[in-house]
Amino acid sequence: MAVRPPVNGLVAAAGEAVRLSGADPGRAREHARAVLAEAEAAGCPEAVSVAHRALALAAREFGHLALAAEHLGHAVEAARDLPERAAQARLSLVTVLADLGDPLGALRVADLAEGQLTGLDPARLGVQRAVALVRLGRCEEAVAHCDRAVAGLTGAGDPRFLAGALLNRGIAHTYMELYDDACRDLSACAATARQAGLVHLATLAEANLPFVATRKGDIPAAFAGYRAAEETLSGYPERLAAMRADFAGALLAAHLPGEARALLRLAVPDLAASGALVALAESRLLLAQVELLVGDPHQAWAVAEQAAGELAGQGRDAWVPLAAETALRARLAIERPTPELLAEVRSLAARLAAEGWTGPAAGLRLTAAELAVELSDRDAAEAELGLVTAGEQPAGRTHRVVRHHAVALERSLRGDRPGAFSALLAGLAEATEGNERLGDPGVRAHAVRAGARLADFGLSLALGGERPATAPMDGRPEIVLGWAEHWRAMARGRPGEPPAVGRLRAALGDAVLIETVRHGDRLAAVVVTGEGCVLRPLGSYTAAAEATIRLRYGLRRAGLRDTGTRSGAAREAERLAARLLGPLAGDIGDRPAIIVPTGALHTLPWPVLPPFRGRALCVASSANAWLATTQGRPATPGPRVVAVAGPGLEHAGAEAAMVVRTHQGASGAAPRVGAGSSDVVASRVGARLSDVVEALGASDIMHIAAHGTFCARGPLLSSIALDDGPLMAYDLLRLRRTPGLVVLSACDAGMAHAPVDGAPLGLAGAFLDQGTECVVAGLVPVRDDEALTLMTLFHALLVSGHTPAAALAAASEKTGVPGFACFGSLGRPNSPPEG
Repeated sequence: MAVRPPVNGLVAAAGEAVRLSGADPGRAREHARAVLAEAEAAGCPEAVSVAHRALALAAREFGHLALAAEHLGHAVEAARDLPERAAQARLSLVTVLADLGDPLGALRVADLAEGQLTGLDPARLGVQRAVALVRLGRCEEAVAHCDRAVAGLTGAGDPRFLAGALLNRGIAHTYMELYDDACRDLSACAATARQAGLVHLATLAEANLPFVATRKGDIPAAFAGYRAAEETLSGYPERLAAMRADFAGALLAAHLPGEARALLRLAVPDLAASGALVALAESRLLLAQVELLVGDPHQAWAVAEQAAGELAGQGRDAWVPLAAETALRARLAIERPTPELLAEVRSLAARLAAEGWTGPAAGLRLTAAELAVELSDRDAAEAELGLVTAGEQPAGRTHRVVRHHAVALERSLRGDRPGAFSALLAGLAEATEGNERLGDPGVRAHAVRAGARLADFGLSLALGGERPATAPMDGRPEIVLGWAEHWRAMARGRPGEPPAVGRLRAALGDAVLIETVRHGDRLAAVVVTGEGCVLRPLGSYTAAAEATIRLRYGLRRAGLRDTGTRSGAAREAERLAARLLGPLAGDIGDRPAIIVPTGALHTLPWPVLPPFRGRALCVASSANAWLATTQGRPATPGPRVVAVAGPGLEHAGAEAAMVVRTHQGASGAAPRVGAGSSDVVASRVGARLSDVVEALGASDIMHIAAHGTFCARGPLLSSIALDDGPLMAYDLLRLRRTPGLVVLSACDAGMAHAPVDGAPLGLAGAFLDQGTECVVAGLVPVRDDEALTLMTLFHALLVSGHTPAAALAAASEKTGVPGFACFGSLGRPNSPPEG
């Protein structure tokens, strides 16, 4: 007959499972199950209660909230004659109920437990109360409970609850916008937990540091922290889902709504499965904000109303105005402005402020002021702006950006345009601070959109205020150019002084720079030549963008031989040229041209417009970027030309052989842009990724004849097909050196998507960002036999002394093969062969 352990031994064993649940919940669960079986067999209700509590704590760590609540119910029932053990079970139940969506019920359970606890348990109960209080938006009360708990638990031998107190206080401080205090608490929590071997708790603290960074506006730090935390939480689905929802907030702050939506779609099912209704409601609110940002206000309104209902059902009245704000912003995108709608906006802003949401309140008050200006209610506008600009400097970056915007609007209403510009520049610096630390240019280009409203307001002021698209402009062209260039530099992560018009005019020589800008549907161009600088209206941006789509469609059909003639595309090109270049004809003459596009005009094949046929032309991301390419590289002896033939093209091999033959026949020439005279080294390399990457780092001219693919949803996934896989734009970001001239004889290789002006993303843009001076690439499908014809003449002209832009223009005109463009710079003349 087996000997049962004494009752005291069973209780101690169950207590050991409770202590183990924080460090190793898997072992704690197995240990508690064994103790529970023995305790039930021995008829020991105290050990049964403690074992159920241990099982609940382990279940909570694994995200099984409903199971945890069930075990704690059994723990309370088993301890019906043991008030302190029942109170301890209720102590653990507080956070479970709070996470299950009943924070008010959690506080009632805490009240039931309070009078029966002794020793350190009252301090531990304060730690648990803080969770429910934060869920209810009562953060100051939560901090007070955590303060008392930290004082009582420090040095008392309970690192788990001490770390928990620091964690909960850090989260409360985050919502209170006391970010330095929050970081200190969370760092102290992580250190305390790790020293005690509570790795999981330390990971939770470290996962909340990027949450603080997100709220503070430090997106680079948020990204780095979340990526580090994701791996360590992989075994805890509910915790991982909550962390993913927080990361979705960071993605939303970085203006990456598609990525945020994808992450929420992973998080929401896991939160629902675990019964984490509090986190689920918050994720629903984030999803509503995502829908609004992607331009679906009807869906945003519906999801925000659902989130508001869930939050209200949980008794989280302080959170409901956040959902109401998203719903109201959706209505603002749908409904016409009225005094009644303005009154609703002002009322909700006041409600947000009363509930402690100071940042969202400031943002909505700015919206109210803009709405009041639109309704000609200046008194209301000034009242709301005064509320935004009053008080101390806010802690959150988003709030600070809103304040700068409000100051700019106040000053513009008073007629102080220089003061308004000063405030807008300060706001842009705030909005983009630290973005240079974002290594991914795609993320950086989206993150800069945090300052897009400031930039748009500044451009409106520079253009001379709101006017119809066809109205004459009274803005000074130098101011418009300076403002546009400042914004484009920030988008590239390279802020600095915009180029002086005098310096730009001197660098242009006999060329002309045409920088397009847009405000709403208003399209304009600043034209700079050696003689001067002018501003011209170009009509409707929407009409130009739609015409660009039609032109590209016609060229695509002609290139793929869907039709027997290019006449349809030619007619569309003539109409678009009349719209975009007709108003500039007297300014640009027949000069070589540098085009700085805006928005959808990055996808326009500019060389096919009739006034530009046969003319040297390049497309640049900004005037400043073009100026940088004119500085050139130091000349190097023995310039090297490398050609690559990709798979699947009948004439690619012949094209690569032609490139080598043409340059070898030009011994003594300097085929690289800006190189000095020397013997040419021309060769082919295989179309393996490693060989091509190595050649990119060693050549001066690189010619790749291959299939190209443009990925509109992820432009840095755009690629060139090689034998063993694609060469993607992302691969180029790792190169320390790239050729001075890159020729991508590939369909769509010159296509780009620009989340903001100044940051066109794609293959050509990636080469230019890495230091290439000039990229020649296809913008539409071109048959490979026609590409061979075009490129044969292009390289012949190149080695005879033409610039890349001039060589491409002449070759396209003579062969009748359209669809290629020159990016970055016009290039400089190459030395013709001697003799």
